[in-house]
Amino acid sequence: MTATPPPHPLDSVTDRFLGHRELLFSVVYNMLGTVADTEDTLQDVWLAWSARHRRPDAEPVENARAYLVRIAVNQALVRRAELGRRQESYVGTWLPEPLATVEDHAAEGVERAEALSMALLVVLETLSPLERAVFVLHEVFGFAHPEIARILDRSPTAVRQLATRARRHVHARRPRHRPRADLHAQVTERFAAAALGGDLRTLLELLAPDVTLWTDGGGKGPAVSLHPVHGRDRVAAVFMAVARALPEAGVDLRHRRVAGDPGALVFADGGPLAVVVVDLTPEGDRIAGVYSVTNPDKLTGITP
Repeated sequence: MTATPPPHPLDSVTDRFLGHRELLFSVVYNMLGTVADTEDTLQDVWLAWSARHRRPDAEPVENARAYLVRIAVNQALVRRAELGRRQESYVGTWLPEPLATVEDHAAEGVERAEALSMALLVVLETLSPLERAVFVLHEVFGFAHPEIARILDRSPTAVRQLATRARRHVHARRPRHRPRADLHAQVTERFAAAALGGDLRTLLELLAPDVTLWTDGGGKGPAVSLHPVHGRDRVAAVFMAVARALPEAGVDLRHRRVAGDPGALVFADGGPLAVVVVDLTPEGDRIAGVYSVTNPDKLTGITP
C-alpha cells in the first residue's frame, strides 16, 4: 500500500487565506467601493501572506484572521488614497461599483447587508479614510476598538474618537432604518417597470416629494445629468425621457440582489446597460433615492 504524502505546506497557507477571503473582500469593498480595486488589494494581501510563510525565519501566525485583516485594511488605505485622486477627475457623479450577488447572499446577516447597501456606501464616501476604516470594522463587522487600534497602529483613544465622529456623521446623513426586504423588492420592481415603460402615474405614486436621483455614467455611459436631480416631478420627467430613448428592440430587465439591496439590472443588445437601486423612506412606502450606474467600466461583472 502506498502511503499518502503529507500535505504541502503551501496548501495549508492557501487554505487559511481562502478561509478568510470572503471577510477580507467585504471589508475592503466597503472601504473602497470598487470590485476591481478590491480584487487588486486582495492579490497584494495574498502575496504578502504567502511571502511571509516562505521566509524560513518567520514566526508562525497564531491568529490568521487578525493578521490578514490588518494587512487588508492597511493595503486598502493606501489604495484609498489613489482612488481618491481618480475620483477628483471623474466625470459627473461617482457611485460605488454595483456588486451583483447570487440569491444565497440574500439570507446573510443584517449587518453585512447594510454595509453593502448603495445608500450607505455613498455616505461612507464622505468620511475620511481612517474614519471609514474604523466605521466598517466596528459598526459592520464587530471588531472591538482595541482590535482596531492594533490593526491601524493607533491608540484606542484615537480609535474611539474616530468611531464617534464617523458614527455621528453617518447617522446624521442616513438614520438607521431598514425596510422589509419583500417590500423593498416590490417597490424596486414596480419602479423599474414604470420607469422603462414610461408610466408617469405610477412613478409619481412611488417617488417621495423630495426624492433625489444620482446617475453615474463616468463620461462613457448614458447619464441624464452630471449632478444629482432633486424633486419628484423632475426625477419622473427624467425617467419619462429615458423610456422614450430606449432602443427600439427593447431591453431585458432582470431583478437581482445588488449587494445588500434589491436591484434592477437592465440589458440591451446582450450587454449590461444600467444597474438601478432605490432607497426607501423610513416609512418604507416611497422612494427617497435612486442610484443609477451606467458607466460600462463599472458593469463588467454584470451578466444576465
